[in-house]
This record gives sequence, structure tokens and C-alpha cells, in this order.
Amino acid sequence: MTRLILFLLLMSSLSASLFAQDEPQDLLPADFHLGRREALRKLLPPKGVAVFFANPVRNRSNDVDYLYHQDPDFYYLTGYQEPNAMLILFADEQTDDKGNKYTELFFAQSRDPLRERWDGKRLGPEGVKSKLGIANTFDHKEFKDKKIDFAAFDKVLFFDFKNDVRDAGGEADLYDLIQQFRDKAGIPSNYNGARETMYAQLREVTEENYKQVAESVFARYGRNPGMRNDEHLQAFIKAGSGKEAKKIVAKIPALPKNLDASSLGGKMGQLRMVKSDAELKLLRKAVDVSCQGQVEVMKAMHPAMSEMEIRGIHEFVFRRYGSEYEGYPSIVGSGHNSCVLHYVENNRQRVSTDLVLMDLGAEYHGYTADITRTIPADGTFSEEQKAIYNIVLEAQEAAFKVCKPGTAMRETTRICREIADKRLAELGLIKPGAQHEYFPHGVSHHIGLDVHDRSTGAPMAEGMVITVEPGIYIPPNSPCDPKWWGIGVRIEDDVLITKDGYELLSKSAPRTVEEIEKMMAQPSPLDAFLLPNLDKKN
Repeated sequence: MTRLILFLLLMSSLSASLFAQDEPQDLLPADFHLGRREALRKLLPPKGVAVFFANPVRNRSNDVDYLYHQDPDFYYLTGYQEPNAMLILFADEQTDDKGNKYTELFFAQSRDPLRERWDGKRLGPEGVKSKLGIANTFDHKEFKDKKIDFAAFDKVLFFDFKNDVRDAGGEADLYDLIQQFRDKAGIPSNYNGARETMYAQLREVTEENYKQVAESVFARYGRNPGMRNDEHLQAFIKAGSGKEAKKIVAKIPALPKNLDASSLGGKMGQLRMVKSDAELKLLRKAVDVSCQGQVEVMKAMHPAMSEMEIRGIHEFVFRRYGSEYEGYPSIVGSGHNSCVLHYVENNRQRVSTDLVLMDLGAEYHGYTADITRTIPADGTFSEEQKAIYNIVLEAQEAAFKVCKPGTAMRETTRICREIADKRLAELGLIKPGAQHEYFPHGVSHHIGLDVHDRSTGAPMAEGMVITVEPGIYIPPNSPCDPKWWGIGVRIEDDVLITKDGYELLSKSAPRTVEEIEKMMAQPSPLDAFLLPNLDKKN
């Protein structure tokens, strides 16, 4: 019996060792995630508690689920990449029944040999403790009976619940964990965090400030049909006086005052918008991989290619360098499709001699790049294509110059629009000073664990990584000479804000007309990769 036990322990140890050898060796270390939890705890209000849930498993079709992707905030704080789990962080030190001190609780999904044979190894509570270094980890089935008096905390911070969590059965899937938390914290089934935030603003009304509060609240929520049509807001707006408004507010059902579903996003943004050295290492890799994808496509491109084939080359390069996912749905739009900002169908069968806009980003160990290049399918820009391309390039170069600490993010958009308006007028596409739809989006956003990463709207600061992505799009039937129709150009690069300026992380992907045409003239390793014509075989 003793020999059998020793054999099983040896095999278990060997299996764990083999799994460890197979895994990437450049993941964020447990100390990083611990440091992020401690940083968040310092931002929590006294007597506050923050509750996080893993992402749900999302169904693709029938009995097939989408490839699981962890919630970025959850991953940032824990490193955990499995579903059906939750994290609780306490602002103040807690004491359990045995006198043990703790500041966090983690509930991991159970080990399950049968499911692991089908779906892969699970960490289980012991694996979380040993691998992720979260000491106070329990089986997720234990949360139901865990005695946590959420009413005793001044603030219970959590993200508002979505309606995309399925009840998969069992005792402690994500659906159960959320419901158990709702019960413990006194959160009703119809709770809506945004609506409660609006009600909190309404409760600030006095007889003197009624008009100001009414205008402020309606300006914030007036475009949201669900809020605009709320019976209490409607009555508040129509009250006409502060005295009547106070009577209406008094009828709004009161919920526990300590519930806060609006503050946690800002606190996470405060942490996530400035990257550590460890994060920058992964982001640089994601950017480098994405740039190499652009380079290989430039060399391989020819007019007979389909948009899907172009996408496939990019994503093959991503996988070749160890990227697990795309950071967002890949955009490959040729001709008129290049004028659709988030065109993801990628189903045009032949790109011909049109411009091809390629907006793709590799996600490497959770961190995503966001890079766009626009190139001529036949390797040479036409005069019209070159004219629009160079306007976008000039605008981007001007925006780079203001990328430094202290600059408001909106400045990149202002500068790019200013240049685009001037140059488009010079080409006769618009009248000087006229409003137009050719430059429809902003220029900069943060990247990181999300392609549109969390932030607070603060000015640029050292350690931020942002995009600079001006674009001009002239769809068919635009009010200009038809020779411009179907030209869509976006140039997007990833920029690290440094102590006194910026670093262009994506410089290895050609940007100028001359650089692109030179790269496209080079041979491609895919030139010899010829597949049989399956249509003729049949």
C-alpha cells in the first residue's frame, strides 16, 4: 500500500512537472498580480470590499462553446485563466473564526477528473495556492456557506451584472456564485447599477438646485432609451420645481446604501492605464508580432487574393510567434470595404488593385497590439490613393509630436482633424471650413489587456501605451468627384509615452508610401506555397 501511495505521488509530481514544461515561460509572475491586488486595496474606501467574477463561458452553437477568454480585470488581479471563480478583496484586514488574518478570498472551480479529461487540466484550490500564490483560496462550492456579512461594509464595490451568464447546472458555476453573492449582499434581481447611479444623483435635489440637477442628469442619460424612459426620471424632469421633485424622489425604492456598481471601473482604470516593465515586455512582443504580420502580408500581397486569405496570413504569423488570440476581430477591408470602420466579414473574394486596409492586433499572454496599415493590392499607389494616404500620414506625424506627459488625449484628434480638413479642402473634396464625414472617429485610445484598455481620461503620462490612428474614408456616392470613391485609409501605430516624449513601438511595419512599395516588391516565403484547386478536383 505504501509503495502504491509513493508511486501515485511520484506520477502526480511528474505530471505536474510535464505540464509546467509545456506552458509558456514568460507569463506575468504571481508577484505582479499580488502587487496589483495590494495597489487596488489602497484605492478602496475604508471599510470597503471589492468583488470580482471570472468571465462566463459563452456558447457558440449547440454543444460548442467559444474559446474561453478570461475577464481582463480578473486576470490582471489574479493570473487565473479558468471560469467559475470569484475574488473578494477587503480594504481592511479581516479575522476568521480561528483568529487568522486575511485581506482576500479566492474561490476557484473544483478539480474534476472527468471534465479535465475532456477539457484540460484545472488548477483547483491547491493549484491556485501553489502556482498563483493566493493563500486564502477555497473551492468555489464553499462560497455558499461562507459567512460574509456584506451589510457590515460601508461600500461593496462590484461591476454591474450582465445578462449573458448561463446556468450550466452543478453547485457552483458562475451563475450560482453571482446569485449567492446577490443574496448575501442584498442585491435585488432587477438591480441596475447605472440606474442606481442616476437615482443617487436625483436624491441630491433641493428646491434651489432642481433645474441644474435635471439638466445634468438628462444630459448624461438622455441618449440611453432605457434610462430616458425610466418612470422616475420622466416624472423628475416633468416636476417643474424642486419641491415637487423631492416628492418624486421620495417614492424611488431604497436599496442598501453601501452597494456601488459604478466606482470599480475607474479604480481599475487608474491602475491599468500605466504599464509596468513586466507588462511592457508582453506588449512589445504583441506589437512586434503584429508588425511582422503586416510585413509578411506586404510581401505576399497580389490582386487575386481574397480578404480572408490576407487575414489568414496575419493570423498564421501571430500563431507562429506564440500569440494565443487576436486582440479583437480582424479587419481586412479592400476598396469600398475599407470605408467601413469595423468591417469584420472579410469576405470579398478578390482585392483587385484597390487599397487594402488591414487592422489587426496579436494578443500575447493577454496583452494586445492594435496596428493598421493600408496598402495597394498591386504594390503601387495610384495618384488618388497616394494623395489621401499622405494626408493621413502627415496628420499622424503631427500627432506624434504632442505625445508626451501632460498632453490631453483629445489633442491628437484635434491636430489630425485640423490637418485633414485643410488638405481635403486643397484637393477639392470639401469646401474650406465645411463639415464632412470623411474623418469620423477619434485618434487615440489606451491598449493593454483590452484593445480599448481601461483608463480614467487623465492626461498622457509615462508608462501609458496608446494608439495614434487617423483615418480618411470616402465611401461610394460621397459628395465629391467619383475618382475618390472607395478610398479608405487608416494608419495606426502604438506609442509608449516616455519621461519626456514617446517611443514608436510599431516602427518595424513600413509606414510611408516609399517604404510600403519597396517592401511589397520583395519576394515572399509564401510564393512557393501553392495549394491544389479543389474545385477542379471535384
